[in-house]
Amino acid sequence: MRSAEIRRVLVIFPGALGDLMCLMPTLAAISRRHPGASVELMARFELARLVAGRSVVARAHSIDAREVGELFADQTSGDARRFFGEFDRIYSFFASDDGRFRGRLAAATDAEVSFHSFRPSGEGHVSEGYLRAVGEGASMLDARLEPTADDLAAAARALAESKCDVSNLVVIFPGSGSPGKNWPADRFAALVSMLTKRSGILRAADSALNDSRSPRAGPPAPLSATSDDARHSAVVVLGPAEASIEPIFRAAGVPVLKDLDLPTVAAIASVASAFVANDSGVAHLAAAVGASGVVIFGPTDPVRWRPVGSGQIDILRREPIDSVETREVATALLKFVERRQR
Repeated sequence: MRSAEIRRVLVIFPGALGDLMCLMPTLAAISRRHPGASVELMARFELARLVAGRSVVARAHSIDAREVGELFADQTSGDARRFFGEFDRIYSFFASDDGRFRGRLAAATDAEVSFHSFRPSGEGHVSEGYLRAVGEGASMLDARLEPTADDLAAAARALAESKCDVSNLVVIFPGSGSPGKNWPADRFAALVSMLTKRSGILRAADSALNDSRSPRAGPPAPLSATSDDARHSAVVVLGPAEASIEPIFRAAGVPVLKDLDLPTVAAIASVASAFVANDSGVAHLAAAVGASGVVIFGPTDPVRWRPVGSGQIDILRREPIDSVETREVATALLKFVERRQR
C-alpha cells in the first residue's frame, strides 16, 4: 500500500512511562513517514491517553483490550480481525519474540505489520535504538509533549491550593521505579532547605550553601512562613509508590502534591523554573514538555537513559547514588531558577 493510501497507523508498545517518552521521537518519525495519516497508540491506557492529543498521536487504545488477548487465546471470536483490520500499517514493539503472536497479528489484518524489539540493541540512547528499529536516522531526538489548556488549568489549581509561587518554582520528583535509583528522600528535603529562605528562592547561591547544615547531619529544620499568604517556591510531587516518604517532606514544611494524573504532572513541570528528579519516568515526562532541570543518576547509564527534550537537562551521576552531595544539586538548580528570574 502506498503511503498516500495509509489513513490509520497503529503503534503497539508495552512499556512504562519513561520507555514511552523514549519512543516519542519514533512516533514523530512515523507520523512524518505517513503524512496525513492518523497515528494511534496501543499501550497501557493511562499512557496512551497521556500522549493522545498532546503529540502526533491522535487516539489511544488499551493494550489490555480483549482484541489483544484474543491473539494469545486458543479460541477466537473475530474481535481481533475486526479491530486490527481497520489499520493500514502496524508497528508492534510488543511480543516481537513470540512467533504465535506475530503470526496471529499478521493474520488479523491485511496491512503491513513490522515487529521491533521492546529493548533495542546497540549502543547509544534507547531513543536512537527505537528510531533505527523502524529504519529512521537517530539525529532527531524530539520527544515533545504539549500540555493542553485543561492540563495547565488543572496544574494552576493544584499549585494555588498548595500556595506555590509559579514565578520561581522548583518541582521535586523524589521517586522512581526502583529504590536503587533513588537519591535519599531526606537529601531532597535538605535541598529545599538550601534553596529556600522562608518562601523565596535565594538569589545568592553561595550564602545559601555556606549557611546550610550538612544533609548528613539529619533532617532539615521546617521552613517557616511569615503569614497565611506566604508563597512556597518548591513543591514535591509524589506518585502512589512514594507514600512512605511523604512524612519527610511534611516535617520539613515542604508542600506535597499527590494523586495527580499524568497530564497535570506534565503541566506543572512545564510552568516551573526547574525540576529535580531521579532517573525516572516522570523525569522523562518533564523533559518532554520542555522543562529544564537536574536528573540524578546512580546505577543506570545516562548515555542510554538520559531524558531528552527541548529544555536543558544537567546530569549528576555517582555510585552509590547517595554520594551525590546536596550542595552539587543546589548549585546546578539555581542557575535555572536565576535564569527565569532575569
